[in-house]
Amino acid sequence: MEFCPECKSMMVPAGESFKCRKCGHVKGKQAGSEALLSKASREKREVTVLEGNTDQGLPTTTARCDECGHNIAYWWLRQLRSADESETRFFKCTKCGCTWREYD
Repeated sequence: MEFCPECKSMMVPAGESFKCRKCGHVKGKQAGSEALLSKASREKREVTVLEGNTDQGLPTTTARCDECGHNIAYWWLRQLRSADESETRFFKCTKCGCTWREYD
């Protein structure tokens, strides 16, 4: 971010230089400086697939499973709706593996 030496306003990129919107002062690219904008390409992300018992390490809580009646379940939170909505809590029975969610 650059600021105008004349009026102290924020300057905006204009080609290879910066220009003040308020007073019109132009500050050129200094010798040896980097480009004003840098572009980076994103490469495809690798997806890690977990096999086996992936529930190990999740926190547990007391929640009754409707399928088997067991009282201990893993739980985790996910944001399913917009950011101003609350998160949804998911449960997974430690005995039978049945998964359900808690609605607020």
